[in-house]
Amino acid sequence: MRHPLCGVTIRGLKLRTYPQRLGAFTRPGATPAATGAYIRIVRGALFVVGVVAVGLASGFDFYTSARQKVDLIESGRLLPGARIDLSLGELNAFAAKEAPAGVRIPKLVLEGEETVSGSAMVDFGKLRRAQGYEPGWLMSKLLDGERAVSATARVHSGGGKIRVDVERAAISGVEIDGKTLDFLIQNFILPFYPQAMVGRPVEMGFRIDRLQLAPAGVGVVIRR
Repeated sequence: MRHPLCGVTIRGLKLRTYPQRLGAFTRPGATPAATGAYIRIVRGALFVVGVVAVGLASGFDFYTSARQKVDLIESGRLLPGARIDLSLGELNAFAAKEAPAGVRIPKLVLEGEETVSGSAMVDFGKLRRAQGYEPGWLMSKLLDGERAVSATARVHSGGGKIRVDVERAAISGVEIDGKTLDFLIQNFILPFYPQAMVGRPVEMGFRIDRLQLAPAGVGVVIRR
């Protein structure tokens, strides 16, 4: 079922109103007005059921859909010039499911063709331990505990390469830059994503030619 307002398909769910048969469930001798009211109530109930089903299914479906698309891209089976679209809902569901220990409630916002913003609650102590390091007593005092982290970056891609330039970053509302930002990148991002580079082009791999960003999502274009 594809709901006309939210545009989400609920596979395997068939809701039919059969308005021509609803009169059979009304009392004998019911007036047309009463029958019409009954039909409106039933239709309203069916609408609510559909919306609830969408709400229950959407989180799982977004991640499953994103995972299938990522696997397809990484499989190398896509034809040259093919494009795979990942919606913002899929990207956020994927980020939430795949986030490392210590990162909670990640959220991505695509602000334009090149600008991406992200936020999350981050426990740097847990993140460091997930990398196999045990911070000393002093570092534990500095790192442990969740903090609101946000960043805005400009993304350039083409010819199989991508470059990410961080424009702003903040921890608990305090903007960071320079050596502090370099420290976070070196110690908390690169250990998880060793191929990542900030401020320099890097090969994307998997025959990806470029990423096409828009507020609604990202298009992954395969090299011809």
